[in-house]
Amino acid sequence: MEGGGVAVKRAGGKRRRRPSRRSGRAASGGRRSRDRSCSRSPPPRKKPGSGEALEQQEEDPEYNGSEDMFGNDDSFSGDSSLLAKVEAIEQRGAQSPDFALDSESLESRTAAQLQRSEQTFPFAEGIPCLRSGTEYDRLSSIKEHQESSLKAQDDDGDLEDLPSSQLLFLKQSDECFAGCSATADVEQRECRMNGCLDKTSHQSFCHETEHNKKDNEPPTSELSTMGLADPNRRKSLKDFLKSAMTGNARAPAPMVSKSKELKEAVVAEETGLVEETAGASFVDIGPFYGLPTKVKELLVKCRGIENLYDWQHDCLTLESLKQRKNLIYSLPTSGGKTLVAEILILQELLCRQMDVLMILPYVAIVQEKVGNLSGFGMELGFLVEEYAGSKGKIPPVKRRLKKSLYVSTIEKGHSLVNSLIETGQISDLGLVVVDELHMIGEGSRGAILEMTLAKITYASKTTQIIGMSATLSNVEDLQHFLKAEYYTSNFRPVELKEYVKIQDSIYEVDSTSENGFTFSRLLDYKYSSNLQKIDPDHLIALATEVIPKYSCLIFCPTKKNCENVAETICKYLKREYKTLRETEKRDLIEDLTNICNGRLCPVLKRTIPYGVAYHHSGLTNDERKQIEEAYSSGILCLLTCTSTLAAGVNLPARRVILRAPYVATEFMKKNQYKQMIGRAGRAGIDSAGESILIAQAKDKQLVRNLVHSPLESCYSNLLLECNRGIRCLILSLVGLKIATSLAEVHRFMCSTLLSVQSQLLPKGKSLWDVTVEVLQWLKQNGLLKETAKCESEHHSQDNLEITHLGQATYKGSVDLAYCDTLYADLKKGLEGLILESCLHLLYLTTPYDMVSQCNPDWMIYFKQFNQLTPVEQQVAAAVGVPESFIAKKASGQAIRKDVDSGVVGRLYLCFVLHALLKETNIWSVAEKFNTSRGFVQTLLNSAAAFSSSVLHFCEELEEFWVYKALFTELSKKLTYCVKAELIPLMEVAGVLEARAKQLYNAGYKTLAHLANANPEVLVKTIEHMSRRQARRIVSSAKMHLAEKAESLQEEAEALLQIPADIP
Repeated sequence: MEGGGVAVKRAGGKRRRRPSRRSGRAASGGRRSRDRSCSRSPPPRKKPGSGEALEQQEEDPEYNGSEDMFGNDDSFSGDSSLLAKVEAIEQRGAQSPDFALDSESLESRTAAQLQRSEQTFPFAEGIPCLRSGTEYDRLSSIKEHQESSLKAQDDDGDLEDLPSSQLLFLKQSDECFAGCSATADVEQRECRMNGCLDKTSHQSFCHETEHNKKDNEPPTSELSTMGLADPNRRKSLKDFLKSAMTGNARAPAPMVSKSKELKEAVVAEETGLVEETAGASFVDIGPFYGLPTKVKELLVKCRGIENLYDWQHDCLTLESLKQRKNLIYSLPTSGGKTLVAEILILQELLCRQMDVLMILPYVAIVQEKVGNLSGFGMELGFLVEEYAGSKGKIPPVKRRLKKSLYVSTIEKGHSLVNSLIETGQISDLGLVVVDELHMIGEGSRGAILEMTLAKITYASKTTQIIGMSATLSNVEDLQHFLKAEYYTSNFRPVELKEYVKIQDSIYEVDSTSENGFTFSRLLDYKYSSNLQKIDPDHLIALATEVIPKYSCLIFCPTKKNCENVAETICKYLKREYKTLRETEKRDLIEDLTNICNGRLCPVLKRTIPYGVAYHHSGLTNDERKQIEEAYSSGILCLLTCTSTLAAGVNLPARRVILRAPYVATEFMKKNQYKQMIGRAGRAGIDSAGESILIAQAKDKQLVRNLVHSPLESCYSNLLLECNRGIRCLILSLVGLKIATSLAEVHRFMCSTLLSVQSQLLPKGKSLWDVTVEVLQWLKQNGLLKETAKCESEHHSQDNLEITHLGQATYKGSVDLAYCDTLYADLKKGLEGLILESCLHLLYLTTPYDMVSQCNPDWMIYFKQFNQLTPVEQQVAAAVGVPESFIAKKASGQAIRKDVDSGVVGRLYLCFVLHALLKETNIWSVAEKFNTSRGFVQTLLNSAAAFSSSVLHFCEELEEFWVYKALFTELSKKLTYCVKAELIPLMEVAGVLEARAKQLYNAGYKTLAHLANANPEVLVKTIEHMSRRQARRIVSSAKMHLAEKAESLQEEAEALLQIPADIP
């Protein structure tokens, strides 16, 4: 027999051993479980050796077959055989000479016996033994609980059915509580006086006895209460066992089995864990800043990044980021800002399971970023969606299973945020990352960026904003606007040395010097008199000091200057330059020729063999991409470029030369200067970077001020161009129902950057005055209206509502200056829309803001008009440009009848687009209209974006329903401007027309073909494709295919979902 039987034999036979730590822990665990009778988790199951076995034998099948310690009897009160055996053992022990123990030994042994008995009988606390008031209160609560559990049985007269052991316990417990109530307070005072008041309810009795004997004081602890110090009053072991077993028998049996309780406890614990995880703002899923190790592996594999810089670690572990505060951080160019942003984006997508919006300044950078992050998305299980030009679904598809990273331009980001607010999905947007935050101070695009950020901070309190830039000055204003913390560092992976060249002398920029410059060296390069006239600024000398071993960028004021400088340098380079990587240069020329359908710019044809090329907006997208890739791979060692390259894709160089301190005809700004020289120095390649600004002696003071002046401040542009920005903002606020009264509009305006920079307001006017004026203008132009809203019997408030025209204008992101004209043109088109060709629709989607850049060649105009079909010529007459007008302009005759010059210019641009859609060759169209291919490319991109705006404009006006389907197809044609079979391949990030043709001819004709392609096979099949390009294209195709499949699946599940409001 286990449990009590073993304890009895050891007490009567050999010396008792101190209980082991393990058994002690088990016992204490049992006591804790007993004390918390209402706890969800049951105590650990033990072997049947205590009174618990009797209770569980019938309830739990796991205990069937266990030995019953009471044999066949219902109660030990009805059979004294066990107690008789105990009495006989005690008597034999008393007759033994070994049992002759003194009082102290007896007390110690009895205490040890009680300690073991407590472990053997978990319910032995039912004996009448109280050490303090606390113990008394605890036992009282147990008694009340036990009585309440039997109250129903007592009321029904079922008390007689209880076993005799429980009836006996009821009588003993009543007597126990009657006696204990009178002595509990006295015992507690005595225990405190003697310093032996127990801090735990199960302290060892033998320790108490030794403590009392040591102090030579009468015991007042539990031993004293039970009379153990006095042999005459000592209870026999028989009495102790009887009391303990009575308590065990008295404990109410559970209504369910222990196995069922255990299962319920496990389920409850798991449920609690799930609820806690769901409610947590950040779930740590790995060792790499909370991200899985796979993220770090991908950074090594795809980027070659093995370790982070110290500042990156410090920034990622900022307390403000952990507290979800907004953050602005600023570092020099090439410091690694983007990597920090990407890690924060991955944390939001994977750890917080929220969507992310990343706003970038240019379409090219958006496409590059989509290509770079698509591989991460496929590996880590999130979607990367492109929002640039006409790409991107507004409003976005709400995903259930995956989170989305929206990569957008400034304009598309604003439209996306508007749609999220309107559909109530703004709370799903957990993070917004803004690159080049300083652009908030740059014209109309800066105004749009300010609107976007103001709406996010006002409409969503849970969305975090991260802004980064290399050129920030008035950070305090931006902090106040965004309620953000600020982090900055001067870290640069490669040291940058700034120089200024004046005549033959080169000076180092030194802020500690009195003049701001320190003489460095004289330019040691022998120039002939003829070369001195051709290259007075010594560009050839400065460039050949670094090329071809290292790379070099030369920033020029104009596009034409870029081409001239490239040609001039190549004329005087040695022929050895042509032998370096000759085969790869020949392949590059062949690729560019194929891109241009057999044509190649004569300047590039002469410069590329020397490893030199130019880069500006006059190139087509395909040409720019090829030249950028050739420069990055080292095939080209020198680029002459305009300032747009500084803010575009990352193309660093060992030396950066600024041809002049001018951008076009304006003197350079400090922000522009910093952006350009920031390209100097390539991390991991160069040990240092150099920038050389070439200046004339007359500009020396201006240059000194430029290099030592602080960065320009960022100012709000909402009031730019006759309040153009603030008008658009307030119109969208009312349309989105963010503000529907003057007071609410003003409250929102107080959260803008303009309110922080109140010095920008017109003199003598407050923000309230400006707001009232703008609202008045919007109402006068039919974009807003007022309706009276009665709040009480004697008080009414004017409520602002948006008109149908206003709704269409803000939904289509149409400039307020052109919304009336667009409406009139569309209305007029309905009277006689000519659909025999797409010319009429093209005219309606030709962007108004491009007309100012158009200077028609009248002979070309007349020639193109005569090549139109008779039906197409009717379009010109329908829009207001008769044939006679074009003929007279071409012949130089006087014009008596006035014709709207805006309509004339717009029709000319429409002819360009019409020719482009028919030929799909930018080179031939540019030659036909005697314009640059870059202008044709820009016109095409603008028309694609504007066609998307016109489509959304028409969707909001029921009268224009007929245009919806027409503009949908036209927008797709303008976006890709290729043959229909190439469009699926062109949807992949990084695939332009030339590459799409290569892939199509190689058998990759669909998106599925490309998504399942082997990158190694692509490298072997497609000419001049690197492994990096192949992997990026395949990853982008997989991402696009997954996005489409996800959308279809979501749509199917939405269709099959049972409506909640079925009648």
